[in-house]
Amino acid sequence: MFKASYQKKILKFNFPAGTSRGILTEKASYFLKLENLENPNIFGLGEASPLEGLSIDDFATFEQKLIDTCNEINKINDMPDDLELAKYPAIEFAFETAILDLENGGIRKIVDTDFFNNQKPIEINALVWMDKKEKMAEQIKTKINNGFKCIKLKIGAINFEDEIELIRNIRKDFKAKDITIRLDANGSFETKTALEKLKILSEFNIHSIEQPIKQGNWSDMAKLCKLSPIKIALDEELIGISTFSGKNLLLDIIKPAFLIIKPTLLGGFQESQDFIELAHEKNIDFWITSALESNIGLNAIAQWTSSFDTKIPQGLGTGQLYENNIVSPLEIKNSSLFYNKEKNWVLNI
Repeated sequence: MFKASYQKKILKFNFPAGTSRGILTEKASYFLKLENLENPNIFGLGEASPLEGLSIDDFATFEQKLIDTCNEINKINDMPDDLELAKYPAIEFAFETAILDLENGGIRKIVDTDFFNNQKPIEINALVWMDKKEKMAEQIKTKINNGFKCIKLKIGAINFEDEIELIRNIRKDFKAKDITIRLDANGSFETKTALEKLKILSEFNIHSIEQPIKQGNWSDMAKLCKLSPIKIALDEELIGISTFSGKNLLLDIIKPAFLIIKPTLLGGFQESQDFIELAHEKNIDFWITSALESNIGLNAIAQWTSSFDTKIPQGLGTGQLYENNIVSPLEIKNSSLFYNKEKNWVLNI
């Protein structure tokens, strides 16, 4: 028996975060609370953190759907058989993780792994945000000086020649065995020139590139995956594919090298798990990435990630984005994320 409530919080970025969809200075997150009626001190937390321009969530009705769902739960003090959240993957993710937290004692434990129990670290990549060339160069230098061995650059916002220069400068000082370079184009390449750009970029021993062209162009993306000298990862392409048969068809047609798994955008862990199982069957690798959640959502995703035998860096370095983030035991040291059990949660929501 439990009751549901939520709190909206505007997260403030520490810096203007440049993306292919514009510059972000703040974003809204909704924190779901599932409270044990027999012991109100025990509660589970989940985070619904959709991204406008990327999430398929119906933004016009998003908060009202959250209100209605909480009210529906509170009428019976239990979960209905179907929350009808297919159009609201971020809310679905929030409920899934809040339930797991509650079931594990309301201590922000989502999955029983060594990440939470024994501070086992998860290796992560460093993210270089879109900016002017000089600012991106400063980011790269800082990340490498901080010990990161895998650098992910968002590209497509500045002049392509400037981006090439940034990558060339990394390779002047570091070979591929020393620094791995990942790229994320966020669909910014034009289809007719994408292959030419990929060939140019391949001179610098690039690990992979995410979503070189816009999602939805399955035939064109399939051709790129076949011809590209750089391995292609699908990111935005996965969003909104909700049926198992649809996921299977997508992967069979495009045949990517990697999948980028973002539980908030895909509808939670089970929807994400379906993609991972299909990828395993088809010899497609993957890594898991947060999507600008606060430390509540990041903690859940990191714990779930730790249940897999990952061999490559994951995309879980977003916990330092906000000046008013939730204070948590999550820490980054030596290019890895870990859960420091000597630190406490401060739930300033």
